[in-house]
Amino acid sequence: MGMTITEQILAAHAGKEYVEPGELIFANVDLVLGNDITAPVAIREFRKIGAKQVFDRERIALVPDHFTPNKDIKSAEQVREVREFAREFGIVHFFEVGEMGVEHCLLPEKGLVGPGDLVIGADSHTCTYGALGAFSTGVGSTDMAAAIATGKVWLKVPETIRFNYHGKLPKWVGGKDLILYTIGCIGVDGALYSAMEFGGEAVAELSMDGRFTMANMAIEAGGKNGIFFVDEKTLAYVEGRAVRPFKVYTGDSNARYAKVYEFDVTKLEPQVAFPHLPEKARGVSEAAGITIDQVVIGSCTNGRIEDLREAAQVLRGNHVNKNVRLIIIPGTQEVYRQAMREGLFEIFLDAGAAISTPTCGPCLGGHMGILAKGERAVATTNRNFVGRMGHPESEVYLAGPAVAAASAVKGEIAHPEEVIKA
Repeated sequence: MGMTITEQILAAHAGKEYVEPGELIFANVDLVLGNDITAPVAIREFRKIGAKQVFDRERIALVPDHFTPNKDIKSAEQVREVREFAREFGIVHFFEVGEMGVEHCLLPEKGLVGPGDLVIGADSHTCTYGALGAFSTGVGSTDMAAAIATGKVWLKVPETIRFNYHGKLPKWVGGKDLILYTIGCIGVDGALYSAMEFGGEAVAELSMDGRFTMANMAIEAGGKNGIFFVDEKTLAYVEGRAVRPFKVYTGDSNARYAKVYEFDVTKLEPQVAFPHLPEKARGVSEAAGITIDQVVIGSCTNGRIEDLREAAQVLRGNHVNKNVRLIIIPGTQEVYRQAMREGLFEIFLDAGAAISTPTCGPCLGGHMGILAKGERAVATTNRNFVGRMGHPESEVYLAGPAVAAASAVKGEIAHPEEVIKA
């Protein structure tokens, strides 16, 4: 029996010819990631086990992004702990305020992840890098500590579920809509500890930004990782960025899949996930008219330049509803700079939006846009759990940038075509 892309990558990193689902392996990692919440715990565990050196100072990335710029004394202390560790061990890839970004936007942009890599991070959305044809997954801080010291990780080989998307994508439908629709079909545990392998002509049509969005939310279906085939778009993205040689894995023609899903997306509407789970996805027409108080466009899911361009396309010539706060958060400094160069900031400011430095901020209820009791937000983030962005009696509706921008203009959830101006 052949192997899937995920199985091939795991076999190679475990030094084995063949692996199968359910098998426990001890694998070499290409990159270890931590942030300002998870890295301090890992650092303490690293010291507790008596480690004296990191396995490779160029294969560890530390990105304080959740509460930065520091929102209070506790967050400042956490970042200081990470900063001092980076200095002590000469960690090359430590990204502080002014050069940092939301970690899962920043690492691909910097070329720190490439096709065929095995990446672990003490953050559940580490699965984002599957868009590049890498195996990437979130782990606990103790696993991160062990990997920092040894460069290795224990893993159970996941089953692979194949998702094929057929047809031409309708206007305003992109990666966020495909993954919300998928989670709506299979549920938040529909791919539990499975590799979600995405394919089909509609996915091939997606840009890299759209693929990052889909892979990012694999965890919201319970997936161990999300992964895409490497094609010309992938290679065009990584060539000139990659800091290390990479290897492309294609999967075997006789690979075994636990399940195969086939979706015709020809008539798919932009999607909106209702509170309080990503699986509560419905077409935007079913959400139309729900009044809102805030819109957030950003995060590791939709904070890339294509997302900001899409929002600007809707906001151009419009103004944010007087009852709505619109917060726009570019994913990285480079995205910020590019948006500024393209005049997107003028559009956002003319529309009455606030523009933030890169940060996770409101996505996890951290800062820069906390919701009060009874408030509703439309967010391009990845989770809408109870209390996710503030008060436990607030509500979050997940959507793509176009729907989010249109909703900010109307003051209620809306289709982009309702507000866009010629």
